[in-house]
Order: sequence, then C-alpha cells, then structure tokens
Amino acid sequence: MLTRRNLLTNISKIAALAGFAQLIPPSLISALAADSRDELIRQAPRARFWTSVPLAGKGCQSCHTTAITAKGQAHRHEENLVKCLLCAQNCVIRDGQRGRCRTRINVRGELRSLVYGRPVSIHVDPIEKKPFYHFLPGAAAFSLATAGCPLSCKFCQNWEISQAWPEDLKTSYTPPSLIVRSAYARKAPVIAFTYNEPTVFAEYLIDIARDAKKQGLRTVIISCGFMNKAPLLEMCQVLDAVKIDLKGFSESFYRNVCGAELKPVLNTIKEISKRKVHLEIVNLVVPTLNDSGEMLKGLIAWILAEIGPDVPVHFTRFHPDYQLLNLPPTPVASLERAREMAMSKGINYAYVGNVPNHPGNHTYCPNCKKVVIKRMGFFLEEMHLKDGRCTFCRWKIAGVWT
Repeated sequence: MLTRRNLLTNISKIAALAGFAQLIPPSLISALAADSRDELIRQAPRARFWTSVPLAGKGCQSCHTTAITAKGQAHRHEENLVKCLLCAQNCVIRDGQRGRCRTRINVRGELRSLVYGRPVSIHVDPIEKKPFYHFLPGAAAFSLATAGCPLSCKFCQNWEISQAWPEDLKTSYTPPSLIVRSAYARKAPVIAFTYNEPTVFAEYLIDIARDAKKQGLRTVIISCGFMNKAPLLEMCQVLDAVKIDLKGFSESFYRNVCGAELKPVLNTIKEISKRKVHLEIVNLVVPTLNDSGEMLKGLIAWILAEIGPDVPVHFTRFHPDYQLLNLPPTPVASLERAREMAMSKGINYAYVGNVPNHPGNHTYCPNCKKVVIKRMGFFLEEMHLKDGRCTFCRWKIAGVWT
C-alpha cells in the first residue's frame, strides 16, 4: 500500500537518482510529512470515553486502583495527562502522545480522534464474508474501516491498515450521513464496521449507526472485543449484530501473539449476550499456537457455560501473513476436529471457515440434521427457512432472518 510517507520518501529517492536531490532536500520531505500530520491533528474532533484530572475531579478511581485511593496517598499528576477509557489497554497518554491504537492523541490535555470521518477502505461485501451466517443471509454489507487497532496480532490479515498511522493513509473527511446515503444508494441493507478494529472509531460508528437506523438500515461490527464496558454498552444500543474474534483461550496466547489480554474479551462476549444484539463468534485456529485439544475444549466449554448452545461459532482457517509467514495454513482436519468437538459437546451451529465449499460451511437444523442453508463460497445456493424455522421439521433456527 502506497502511503503519503512512502510517496514522499520515494520522491526523495527518485530525485537523488536523477541527480537533482538538491532541489528536493530531505528536510522538505520531512516537513511535508509533518504538515500532513499537523493538519490531521488540527482537524481532529474531541474524542469521547476518556478522563483527566480536571474531568475526574475527586473520582480518582477512574484512573487509580481502589487500593491506592483507599490509602489516601498524595499523587502528583503530570500536567495535561489524560487516560483513554475506550479499550481495555486503558492508555495513560502524555501531551502530544498517542495511545496504543495510534488513532487518539492528547492535544494539551484534550483527547482527540484522528480517525473520525476518515475511512481508508470502503467495499460492498456479502454478509457471509464477515462472517455472519445467521444474520440476514445473502445481504450486501457496505463495509468500511479506518486506520488503527489496539492489538498487534502477529497473524493480522489487514495489517496494512490496522497497524498504520492515520497520517500515513490518504483520506478525506466523510461525514456519517454520507456513509449512510452511499449504503442506501448501493442498495446495501447493512453497514459493516470491519477490516481494522472498529472500536478505535467508536464515535464515528455510533453516529453512523444512529443515522442508519433512521433510514431503516442495519449496522454490524466485526471486532476483537477488547473494549471497555461503557463504550460497549453504547454501541450495543445502536448496533444490530456483533461478531467477536475469540482468538484463543489462553492468556499467554493473547499476551504473546496479540499484545492483549483474554479476560476483557470474555467480559465483552458475556455483555453482548445479555443484550438484544445478534452475536457470532470466530476462532482463528493457528497451527501450534492455539490449536491444542485442551485450548479448544476450554473455549467450547466456556461458550456453552456462559453464552449457550445457539451462538454460531466459526473455526476459521489461518493463512500465513504479516509476522507469521513461517507457519503453514491450518490443516482442514484441524478445523473439522474443532467443529466436531463443538457439536459433540452441544454447540448447535459450528462452522468450518475459510475453506470454500466445505460441508462445514452449511447450516444444519439441530433437530432433523438436514441442510437449511447451503452455501457456495460466500454465496447462498439453497435456503430452507420459513419464518425462521426449518421447512423440513419446523424447528426454530437461531438468528435474524428478516
């Protein structure tokens, strides 16, 4: 992907090779890049979901632990320090610095969003590509992303945008109303926040979702689930469906491979399951890292105990990318084993993902075992549902079908 920074660097190299580098000195290239960054910061709106000493007042527990505040210890705060409360990284950010996601910056004690209204990727995809298998099958999803992510997964398929700095990707301001109008014009009944981690543009997605609801459009999020409770609950009020990547069932896997923690993700999944929001779960099965029988059993047991048997669970094939080019693709047999394990334990809707035309892509009625939705890749081939029920035996199939 050609970024502004890369473009300026390339211009400098070409100038040097052509023998007129003195006409475009490196200092000018750096200045142009800085101007681009500074302009983005100047235009960045005030973020939400953060606090500071002036905002918190005597509510010290918003930043400090109960143990510290209970002792009444005096604490000298650095001037203009802020704490981001959006995701579970809970970044404490100095003036002029950014959080882990690179998209939220402290400007003289005010946290601003560098990605509000700044989509870097827009496509129309089948809803099955997200994947959502039990939410409006066959629907077109108007999909968008910005730069940034609070995680640093070594296997990320979209690392060019998720690990990018906002100023490195060319954008123009796109208000929420224009996103909604564009989706409507493309006859897409669903707007999907996807590709990077949408939590980093929470303010933008919430505004889009509210506008979309007025126009009769649905909104969905494809997320790592690493957000704090307050923003999550606000998102649940406006979203229609959530897909969470439960990347593994091990704290060490989350810390070493994703740069995150498992517990906040589990808390997110439990909170969503309590709301009137459709939920699906994806587990990317990575060879040697999270594919052990013990880890899969733990994941399946937790889902059954905390969420129940009707949540769709996708066991998805890993393909080498980003920092894990040394690992092979997941053997299909490993995915089949995970699916069979889930179904034998009581998960009603378990799938094999990223293996086109595999029988594990289809939806089967838990009662009569017949195929009620047959898929060919990301597209529907047959559908045997009426009013959300199997047409063969009238069993109610969990999901949102109209």
